[in-house]
Amino acid sequence: MPQKKRKRSSLHFFEELRKETVHAVLAVTFFVIAFFLVIAAFRSAGVGGELAFKGLSFLLGVGYYILPVLLVLLGISFFRGEEAKIGWLKGIGSLLFFVASLGLIETLLPRNGGVIGDLISSPLIAMVDLYASILILSAVLVISVIVILDAQLDIDISPFTNLIRRKKKEEETEPTVYGEEYDDEEETEEYEAEEDPDEDVPEEKTYEEKISLYPEGGIRRVPIGVYTPPPLSLLERDKGKPGVGDTKANSNIIKRTLQNFGITVDMDEISVGPTVTRYALKPAEGVRISRIVSLQNNLELALAASPVRIEAPIPGKPLVGIEVPNTKKATLGLASLLSTNDYQESEHPLLITLGRDIAGAPIYANLAKMPHVLIAGTTGSGKSATIHSIVTSLVYRNAPETMRFLMIDPKRVELTLYKEIPHLLTPVVTDAKKAILALKWTAKEMDRRYDILEAESVRDVFSYHKNVLEPALKKAKGSEEDMPEIMPYIVIIIDELADIMQAYPRELESAIVRLAQMSRAVGIHLILSTQRPSVNVITGLIKANIPARIALQVSSQVDSRTILDTGGAEKLLGAGDMLYLSGEMSKPTRIQSGFISENEVKSVASFLRKHNDYGIESGIDLSGEKINGNGSFPSLDEAEENEDDLYEEAREIIVHSGKASTSYLQRKLRIGYARAARLMDILEERGIIGPADGARPREVFESKENNEDEYDDEESENGRS
Repeated sequence: MPQKKRKRSSLHFFEELRKETVHAVLAVTFFVIAFFLVIAAFRSAGVGGELAFKGLSFLLGVGYYILPVLLVLLGISFFRGEEAKIGWLKGIGSLLFFVASLGLIETLLPRNGGVIGDLISSPLIAMVDLYASILILSAVLVISVIVILDAQLDIDISPFTNLIRRKKKEEETEPTVYGEEYDDEEETEEYEAEEDPDEDVPEEKTYEEKISLYPEGGIRRVPIGVYTPPPLSLLERDKGKPGVGDTKANSNIIKRTLQNFGITVDMDEISVGPTVTRYALKPAEGVRISRIVSLQNNLELALAASPVRIEAPIPGKPLVGIEVPNTKKATLGLASLLSTNDYQESEHPLLITLGRDIAGAPIYANLAKMPHVLIAGTTGSGKSATIHSIVTSLVYRNAPETMRFLMIDPKRVELTLYKEIPHLLTPVVTDAKKAILALKWTAKEMDRRYDILEAESVRDVFSYHKNVLEPALKKAKGSEEDMPEIMPYIVIIIDELADIMQAYPRELESAIVRLAQMSRAVGIHLILSTQRPSVNVITGLIKANIPARIALQVSSQVDSRTILDTGGAEKLLGAGDMLYLSGEMSKPTRIQSGFISENEVKSVASFLRKHNDYGIESGIDLSGEKINGNGSFPSLDEAEENEDDLYEEAREIIVHSGKASTSYLQRKLRIGYARAARLMDILEERGIIGPADGARPREVFESKENNEDEYDDEESENGRS
């Protein structure tokens, strides 16, 4: 028996349209009705307008003029919503707005709220009196506007919470003992309360108070001495909402497209992030995942979106993810990421903020466990902003006594913004030669710290602080005499690895590899950055020793594989869109980095210089000699004395043979051309050999006889002594 043909619904026309289109039509309709009511009040809408004005004025009184306002608000609400979620809640909000307005008018101006206003105002005044009625109706009015516009009140209640915490701290009678339970909120009190840049500097603390320890990895992040961390008010918060279009329609398009190629799937969860929206789907049994991945171009065509990235499968889930770029991106402010409880209440001093994942959840990482990071991406991919976010995350948590920076910036434009901040171990290094010396300098500090750990029979910085420094603090009772050394974290940041690699490839690679292999236990960490992710810059040895990688947008899949050992970074959207891979992950995670502008960086650096101008008088011993209070770098002449272990041997070879050439040193010392050429430069600067003169051999100023006479004189003096 043939089935009876179903009659089409009268709303079928609207069902075929996109929701945004329907809501735009409704918004225009509301604006037209509002305009009609306005001109009707001026007797300019004909007979129909006059009848409408008289009838509504009788019912609403002065509240007649509220009706056009309500219609305009509804129209704006329809236009503003990306998904246009107009339902029964906004209908109730509109009704509440209208009713509360009429009641408030009748309460404040009797006989002006019309019949409806009188029906609302009179019973309410009889029950709670005049002033309470005004308060209630005003509250309902504000709530209705919030519901209609889907707005959000951004009220800072931190002054009240800080006042409560201070009161609680004053009432406590017993001090906190290391190793027992303590209140994390009290630790962050000084950070959160620092909203006024002109607030008085806290009083000097005792030495024992200065060196409070973390339960893990080193020194606690409590502000030490007179260090004043910058307030969060210097940073911007999130701006805008992501535009995702019609998610239901996109979900149906994905399902239909796959069905056209014989792939049956069930659509699952939809995760809306600041940059992309991920549509998760579950393939039917027997479907090969590679078939879905091969249809990437077809999905881009069907969704009219590019680039579409397919994550197959989603880690930890039996689902495939289709990541579609949002039509409108949301800007992530760093203040929103640094103000979360996960960041504020964390016990890790080297906690850094990476951004938000696809679902919009904040993502943080502990640099102490990473323990080194490689960042790569093309120009404009957000590489510099990512580095600034990491630096800002660290200075908000650490005083100069607990963490120092060694910044190397060959480009001279990014990290130089931090010049003269108290956290700098040395002024920002911009010369490639000094960069190599600085890394060798740090390697000596690493060896020196290992000697201390070996002498104290401890395995790492955490064990040293717990078993050596803490007992000494208790025994000394606050005295600074004969105290064990406190080892601050050292974070080395190289902004452009390729520039230094081009000048000193072997030296840079060996220095980075040696530090990456051994420096974790002594609290030294590397953050390397480059915009040329080629195998000549990111060598196999460097990759093998730096497990944590951040890949921003790159130009090709080859570059993506160089960084991550897998493709995907070439399909990122730029502006901080990244793939993050750590040693604990099997597949990279997509994250949108927080944005910090140049003005924000300058404000933070200026605040640190202005409110923390006290220096580190005791200095930090990095190469056997104290650094000056201003953190000055050792002179180039002093550093060159120990620049190359082969210098003395090279000098003896040149003097004894009377031959001075780069190729000769290469053969005799079995070294590369770059190192031999640099040794020749040093010999020339010291006056051992003369300058190059075309094809002629260099002149050797120091003779073999003079060298032997000096040796004989030294031997005779030793014999007499």
